[in-house]
Parts: sequence; C-alpha cells; structure tokens
Amino acid sequence: MQRDIKALAEEAGEIALRHFKELSPAAVETKGHLDLVTAADREVEHFLTERLHALYPDDGIFGEEGAAIEGRSGRLWVIDPIDGTFNFVRGGDQWAISIGLFEDRQPRFGVVNAPVRRQMLVGGDGVAPTMNGALLERGPRFDLKRGCIGVGLHPAVSPADQHAVLDFIMAQRMAFRCCGSSTISLIELALGHVDGYIGLGEASWDVMACLPILSALGIDNTVDWHSAKLDEKLRYAAGSPAFLALLEPDLLMADA
Repeated sequence: MQRDIKALAEEAGEIALRHFKELSPAAVETKGHLDLVTAADREVEHFLTERLHALYPDDGIFGEEGAAIEGRSGRLWVIDPIDGTFNFVRGGDQWAISIGLFEDRQPRFGVVNAPVRRQMLVGGDGVAPTMNGALLERGPRFDLKRGCIGVGLHPAVSPADQHAVLDFIMAQRMAFRCCGSSTISLIELALGHVDGYIGLGEASWDVMACLPILSALGIDNTVDWHSAKLDEKLRYAAGSPAFLALLEPDLLMADA
C-alpha cells in the first residue's frame, strides 16, 4: 500500500507542477473570500479518485472538490488535491497534495507531497514516519523560552476567535508562523521547526494525511474523531503533551 500511494502522490505532484508553471488567470475560480480553486485542484482530485478506486474498489473516497464514493470495506481515502491553493495561485511553494486513510473512526495512514519543496512524507499506524525515504525523528523537547507555534486561521472564523489565539500566543511570548497551508504547517511540526499547531476552521482533508504521520512521531492532537464529522470545520491543536497542556480550555471553542 505504501508504495502504491506514494507513487500516486508523486504522479499527482507532476500534474500539479505542470499547472503551477503555466497557470493562467482563467484557470482560477473563487469559492469564497480568500478561498480559491483551480483547474489543477480538479484535475489532481480526478486523477487520484480514479486511481484510488482502481486500486481499492471496495474503499470509499472523499475529496475537497467533490469526490464522493461510498465504500464497502470500512476504509475511506480522504484527499486534498492541493492544500494551500491561495499560495499555489500566488506562485509560492507552500502547498501540498495530501492522501489520508480513515478507518475505524481514526486517521490511520498518510502520504503528503510538497513538490516545489521536494518533500514527501509517509507514515501512520505501523508505518515508520519518513521524509524522502529517511526516517523522521522527534523534534527538540518543548522549551517555552524557545517556543514557536504554527497557526491556521480560516477567513470564516470570527475575528474574536482569531484574536483569542493571537492573544494566547502573545501572552506565552512564543514566536509563531502562519503560512496559509495546514499541511505545510503540520510538516513543519513533524520536522521540529515548530513546537505545536493551532488550527481553527480547517477541514478533514487538510489534516487527514498529516495527523497519522505526526502520531507515529508521538505528536498528539485534540481532534475527537468519534464525534467530528468529516464535512465540518475543525478547531484543534497538535503538539507534545507539554505543549497541549499550555492551552486554555476555551481556546478551541467557538465564540458565543
């Protein structure tokens, strides 16, 4: 399975890169405020959907751009053809292709390809986490005096909730990074570039591939997949137990 999904992610990356190098304004549409979709998103999702269905005809498929195949096996492939489309359109390198396996109400396995950055991450249950084939190791132990946090704040999240996250970071006197792609932010967490991540208003396809890779590294998250719906917006944090212990109880709650 690892080899097959990695090969799909590599080929999907080639498709996306072709569009990335030749992107025209006509290929970009607006789904909402700061929420874009391109021909590349649609072509990559169509490619992944067809190939996954051919490889695993009994499995379900769920994708950001509308892919929806009901499965019979209890396994579901959750795909984000391009996470960070806004960055993609602006010519930045902070975007990635994500393929995650959801089974028994948990993320079990993931492959992420950030082609411009030449980063391919693989890992999950019983699968040692790797980047470009090399084993990943846990990052440095959390030290608040050197603390750095990744942040993802969807434009639909209320200003009050966004301010609460930033107020928390400032109160802790931590540095922070906000790159506009959940997947890239979680890659940075896996590599030890940041100590934790807070995401408000993110979707299951943004995180389904990265979370099992992080779990294989011993990095926890706060998502309760037994109650979360795959089509709802998530409010969660990921990091070491020491990092997660810092979070205020209502920080991930929606503003009343």
